Amino acid sequence: MTRIACFFSTSGHSGVDRAAQHLIPALARRGYQVDLLKVRRHGPLLSAIPPGVRVIDLGSRHTYACLPAIAGYLRRERPAVLLSDKDRVNRTALFARTLARIGTSLPTRLVFSSGTTISIDLATRGRLERWVQRNSMGRLYPFADQVIVTSAGVADDMAAYTGLARDLIRVVPSPVVPDSLFTADLPRPDHPWLGDPAMPLILSAGELCRRKGFDTLLRAFARIRSQRPCRLMILGRGGERAALLALAAELGVAPDFALPGYVPEPYAFMAHADLFAFTSRWEGLGFVLIEALAVGTPAVATDCPSGPREVLQDGRYGPLVPVDDVAALAQAMLGTLDAPLPAAQLHAAARPYAIEAATDAYLDAMRLPRCPA
Repeated sequence: MTRIACFFSTSGHSGVDRAAQHLIPALARRGYQVDLLKVRRHGPLLSAIPPGVRVIDLGSRHTYACLPAIAGYLRRERPAVLLSDKDRVNRTALFARTLARIGTSLPTRLVFSSGTTISIDLATRGRLERWVQRNSMGRLYPFADQVIVTSAGVADDMAAYTGLARDLIRVVPSPVVPDSLFTADLPRPDHPWLGDPAMPLILSAGELCRRKGFDTLLRAFARIRSQRPCRLMILGRGGERAALLALAAELGVAPDFALPGYVPEPYAFMAHADLFAFTSRWEGLGFVLIEALAVGTPAVATDCPSGPREVLQDGRYGPLVPVDDVAALAQAMLGTLDAPLPAAQLHAAARPYAIEAATDAYLDAMRLPRCPA
């Protein structure tokens, strides 16, 4: 039976984790044997191990230290494909395949994945780390059989920043939402701010950090709140929590602002909100934006690099505003609250990111049949 190996080393709650938690069971449902190669104390964490999936402990908490174990696994199991994600993991996968091939014929194809706008992501890193990753992608990634990314913006940025040929990079939609979500009747969460027609709820979600632009969202919300009754809720946790609460108090909107914390599956909150605001300064795709559209909630997004412009199809499925433009964001949110698009129209924007459709795209990129013979 055809075997696919997935090698990840993640935080446990990143976009890569969520994609892997959807992709791995979907591949197994198609009839593939899937091995999740795990760095200790790192994600992704599967809520349950489905039939056809093995979780293999690589014996170390450090990615590079797992290299001998991965090489041994490749020699022993000879999977058709080794799929990896993020630069350090990708480099380790390449070195492991090279080591495993010494003195033997190894058929394993190597597929690298990356999900961030690399030039912006590295801008705040140290000079050495920037040099290593830039040269790694430009000089080592051509030895992979395929490089896949989450959006065309990420692909263009990677090619321009690293020198990797653009035609070596393939855009593959991430498996973001279950197919059942498009028709699900989600119960209203037990929160007093949901379902109050007199006080529309603006919702956002993500790590409470500078990258997500929640400070800009709060300032735009304060403008809206001065014109009409409404509330703002942001789901997530992170280091900017105290700063956001202080800013809300400074702006005079603290009574109508809430930070409930991290919600593993925010679908029900999204479904019962009146508007979803996506305000990142940079991204690789924007999972929460896709999730909101999938449950039929109107959305507004910053035109950040990269992802929202592709997801919203140049503004067809929701307004795009410049990053950090408080006035434009406030105006777009007001306009969308007054004239939201119908849910059926919003679903169309999210359907390429449904799990089964995205799994088809992954299998095509890995040069495997959508269902093995």
